[in-house]
Amino acid sequence: MTLEAPRVFPDDDYNRRLVANVHPAGWVNPVPARKYNLVVVGAGTAGLVSAVGAVGLGAKVALVERQLLGGDCLNFGCVPSKGLLRAARAAHEFSDGAQFGARIQGSLLVDFAAAAERMRKVRARISEHDSAQRLAGLGVDVFLGEASFVGPEAIQVGAQRLRFSKAVVATGARAAEPPIPGLGEVGYFTNETVFSLTQAPRRLAVIGAGPVGCELAQAFRRFGSQVSIVARGKRLLPREDEETAALLQGVFENEGIALRLDAKVERVEQQPGAKVLIVSRSGAREEIRCDEILVAVGRAPNIEGLGLAQAGVAFDERGVRVDGRLRTSNPRIYAAGDVCSAYKFTHVADAIARVVIQNALFFGRKSAARLVIPWCTYTDPEIAHVGINEAQARERPDVATYRVDMSDVDRALLDGEELGFAKIHARKKDGQILGATLVARHAGEMIPELILAMGERLALKAIARTIHPYPTQAEILKRAAEAHLRSRLTPSVQRWLKRYFRWRR
Repeated sequence: MTLEAPRVFPDDDYNRRLVANVHPAGWVNPVPARKYNLVVVGAGTAGLVSAVGAVGLGAKVALVERQLLGGDCLNFGCVPSKGLLRAARAAHEFSDGAQFGARIQGSLLVDFAAAAERMRKVRARISEHDSAQRLAGLGVDVFLGEASFVGPEAIQVGAQRLRFSKAVVATGARAAEPPIPGLGEVGYFTNETVFSLTQAPRRLAVIGAGPVGCELAQAFRRFGSQVSIVARGKRLLPREDEETAALLQGVFENEGIALRLDAKVERVEQQPGAKVLIVSRSGAREEIRCDEILVAVGRAPNIEGLGLAQAGVAFDERGVRVDGRLRTSNPRIYAAGDVCSAYKFTHVADAIARVVIQNALFFGRKSAARLVIPWCTYTDPEIAHVGINEAQARERPDVATYRVDMSDVDRALLDGEELGFAKIHARKKDGQILGATLVARHAGEMIPELILAMGERLALKAIARTIHPYPTQAEILKRAAEAHLRSRLTPSVQRWLKRYFRWRR
């Protein structure tokens, strides 16, 4: 059976190369095996890790994908967004270069088309890793088409039936669509379509103030768009603590992003020369005129058309229901990634897929609840978090928060990147790390040291004893850890030390 390849816009050489890798035209699905050890539905991060990991262990594996191998991360998420964010940061650094003695004669030309083309070029290159040919070469039977369970032990793909001992639902999630009157008629972008742009809109309205909305709002502002954020919450990034949100709000306001927080979009209209958001806020109404709208209000699980009921798999509007071992209500079927996880991140999909492999193929009893899960929002500065937050830490008398400003770190001053801080929440008695928030230009690169410490149950004293190269921005973690050690130098201990040193004279 041959399948028509989907088109990715713009239809240029790089996107054709992308599609040739992740949904090649003329691909012929293989003849199914009599029975598979594992059938994986969905070829995003969770599906790819499940399939490649299982086949690497010797299992007979089938992988089914209806659209593009690589899923959201490669095609519509992490890869294209971070490509554009890097270009936007470069444009911002050029405009701010005078402090380093780099002055531009005349005005700075920001070329969004060139930045978007570079993103597509890099994405096409990365897509080779997720290509159908590579997966087939590893021993995975790749099926392109719609998958539907036809019973507790079988999946139908077109005219072919795949029987399995175990299966994994890894169909991911898509951008949620808010029920705003007129929005569909006027038209809007989501993360799944915005990367088709070849020119930055003159005016962009972003609905939503979560990670996707904030990242792209800042990027398009730096590309020269007039950007407005409209959100129902009272602050940006509602999952972060108040100080973090306030810092980012200040950054956005300084960069010229208009914020309409604690606001509701009543409806959207098409008027001559503009799309118009009718917004209610603090009892008043106002109009926000724009050329394009980006909707970033969360994710909805991809569960439609899978025949989950026929397989005895329970689900609801939040996705597939799983237990701590990622088993569904059908003990033969597991789920992984955004379709079942509250943490809709690529790295979480990767991690829980590895749990699925152990539990599904080797009668494992590993719990996903024991994973140490971080996240990072790639605004500038970046915001990285793991474990409990400051509000949770305040509720516990046995926990202290150790805070250091980036402006106290020599490398941050030298780099001109002193905006931000580190907060580490740890038990007072032994320094066991329970959570942390880092706000820094490179926070995502710095927080793994803390994630490792939490996973291996290392206390702050281990970080304090670690020799960090000087000067680095990660030194901020050592300083926070040393603050914990200083807190143990109580008045009684100080008195004892003074007596000791008098005796030693």
